[in-house]
Amino acid sequence: MTTTTTALLEVEHVTHIYGQGDTAHRAISDLNFSLGERELGSIVGPSGAGKTTLLRILSGLMKPTEGTVRIGGADVDGVPEGMAMVFQDYGRSLLPWLTVERNVAFPLKGVVKERTERDRLVAESLEAVGLATASTRHPWQLSGGMQQRVAIARALASRPRLLLMDEPFASLDAQTRAGLEDLVLRIREQFGITVLVVTHDIDEAVYLADRVLVLSKSPAHLLDDVRVTLPEPRDQISSREHDDFIHVRSQVAHLIRGENGGA
Repeated sequence: MTTTTTALLEVEHVTHIYGQGDTAHRAISDLNFSLGERELGSIVGPSGAGKTTLLRILSGLMKPTEGTVRIGGADVDGVPEGMAMVFQDYGRSLLPWLTVERNVAFPLKGVVKERTERDRLVAESLEAVGLATASTRHPWQLSGGMQQRVAIARALASRPRLLLMDEPFASLDAQTRAGLEDLVLRIREQFGITVLVVTHDIDEAVYLADRVLVLSKSPAHLLDDVRVTLPEPRDQISSREHDDFIHVRSQVAHLIRGENGGA
């Protein structure tokens, strides 16, 4: 997909330290990267590399000890406008007593005042994730993959410029996971949004991304920013057999293995 060179997300010299004095723990150290408009980036790194801390900082839920995060040129200070997030634990992120359409509409209350406009945004979001016929069902009536589709639709309903995804498919089976990976590629294209996916799965990171951002072990800094140049559109078979996919996967795996001491 063609992306612009204009940076939507900018992370500059971000450092985060938990605690003080002798008990202080430096989770992130002088981290720098950016993502352009309509670009899809993935973040991988060793276990405990500060990926969750980074997402909390990017989403405005946590203020970094040092450094700056900007979205659309504006400093992030609290939860920013134009950003939405999808979590790994879809079961906890959805409200079981609300129908699918009311779950998707929930973040629009008080933001989009016209009922007809809210209904339109919800309907389009459910259509985009393939759940138009499930609008009156409840989350507990759906499979895990369908529940995560609801969570994605809810994130899309506010029409964000930036979508953050925290290991969104880690708890799903391989077939469901593949379908949702392809969904992410489609919604990036359809809605023209910038997407940043944190994942522990190197194959997933390479398949989805224009760029794979490889973090070091804690304290996390950027080890490498690896560009992926797979032919478009991507698919689960030919893309994963492509020479560039194999090369980038090997490059990223070696970087992470080195951080894990070769294990």
